Amino acid sequence: MIRQGDILLAEPFMTDSCFIKTAILITDYHPTGTVGFILNKPINMKLNDLVMNFPDFDAEVYFGGPVLTDTIHFLHNLGDLLENSRLVAKGVYWGGNFERLKFLIKSGLVASNQIRFYVGYSGWSPGQLEEEIESASWVISHNDPNYVFKSPSEQLWKKVMMDKGEIYAILSELPDNINFN
Repeated sequence: MIRQGDILLAEPFMTDSCFIKTAILITDYHPTGTVGFILNKPINMKLNDLVMNFPDFDAEVYFGGPVLTDTIHFLHNLGDLLENSRLVAKGVYWGGNFERLKFLIKSGLVASNQIRFYVGYSGWSPGQLEEEIESASWVISHNDPNYVFKSPSEQLWKKVMMDKGEIYAILSELPDNINFN
């Protein structure tokens, strides 16, 4: 059973180009639908390239998913320091007061390793994610705050698969295209 705060791992044979070898943090899980962010697809942009009047801040931006790619979202570990943020999982918060965030950054109170920015998000309509899990498109894993803020994105999918145990560790070693073997 999936819960808010869990990590969805694309099964190794997924062919959807948006989700190949992705790790997605589920930030909102309700009967009305599900929202999450792809944790391991950085894009070659900085936030200052996307948001006008944002303070200088060396933070990578990630592709959060194919839904509403004209929006910016953020995950952080600032907790109550950032009003209106929402606890997603232990040590991981979603959103908050954007003007306050800019002030905290200008004041030097936020480091780039405490926050991740996302363009768009991943979303599922009611029942859709459950159907995809039942058809073995996704593997469910528990979250660790280190996955979001400290794990190198290019190794995240493999790391979480390996952390799940033996069979998943074996699956994590499969090449991107098994036809080339």
